[in-house]
Amino acid sequence: MTDPSRSRARGLPAPPPLGAAALPPGTYDGSVVLVTGGGTGLGKAMASEFARLGATLVLVSRKAGHLSAAQEELAALGRRVVTAACDIRDPGRIAEAFDVAEAECGLPGVVVNNAAANFPVPAEEMSPNAWRTVVDITLNGTFLMSREFARRHLRAGTPGSIVNVGASYAWTGGPGFAHSAAAKAGVQNLVETLAVEWGPHGIQVNGLVPGLMPHSDMTSAISTQLGRTEHDKDGLQPALRVGSPRELGWAATFLASPFARFISGHTLVVDGANWQRRHVVAPPVTTVREQLGLDEFGANGG
Repeated sequence: MTDPSRSRARGLPAPPPLGAAALPPGTYDGSVVLVTGGGTGLGKAMASEFARLGATLVLVSRKAGHLSAAQEELAALGRRVVTAACDIRDPGRIAEAFDVAEAECGLPGVVVNNAAANFPVPAEEMSPNAWRTVVDITLNGTFLMSREFARRHLRAGTPGSIVNVGASYAWTGGPGFAHSAAAKAGVQNLVETLAVEWGPHGIQVNGLVPGLMPHSDMTSAISTQLGRTEHDKDGLQPALRVGSPRELGWAATFLASPFARFISGHTLVVDGANWQRRHVVAPPVTTVREQLGLDEFGANGG
């Protein structure tokens, strides 16, 4: 029998269609926006929303193939798209990427630190190299990009805006993602620390946390793990639907816009309240290994 209270639940309404915008047309006319990890996934979705509002884009990624495909796709929006291959773990390569941006279209006024690394693994099986790699890209790369951006604006005496893409397990912990959760906690702290340090110089720093927003460029490890549940993904969210990448893009364009100048040191969570979800009666505990479909540690000689 269907529960009548469930039958009345409809969740949060669907977002406006792709191409809609909350900000005035031309909000980013004359602005240069740099997005790391901008060649795919949520990075590309955010970049496209800035472009629709008039921004010139600078896309940064380690993979040239991702950049060339994204450049072609986003150029169709009628805005200039510059690309720079860059490993954000390397301060020298970061400086070169900013040099390319300045030479081609001017100093970016906005940087979106979206690039990160992540994959599910029990902490006891995580290799030292896996830990270092995820922390190096996600935390160190975010800091080094922010540092280069700020140094150039400090020298020029110009304002700027930084948006760091975080994760809700920065606050809650992330079983199965110890490396990424620890790194994202550091990113969250950077938002709050750098906003105070650089605010007097006209540089605002904010965070942006996405919820579940499926897209074709999710890593195979994350896609596989999502596929392990037999339940519909919409029904697992308080909103009764998953998010759309464009909803993250709209949030990013607002945080970096002239209409959010007095917002700094804040992290905006765009997940339909999923991270605040709690159970009235706690469900049975399952280990991370069980959730990942792994045998007990040490079994079969592992």
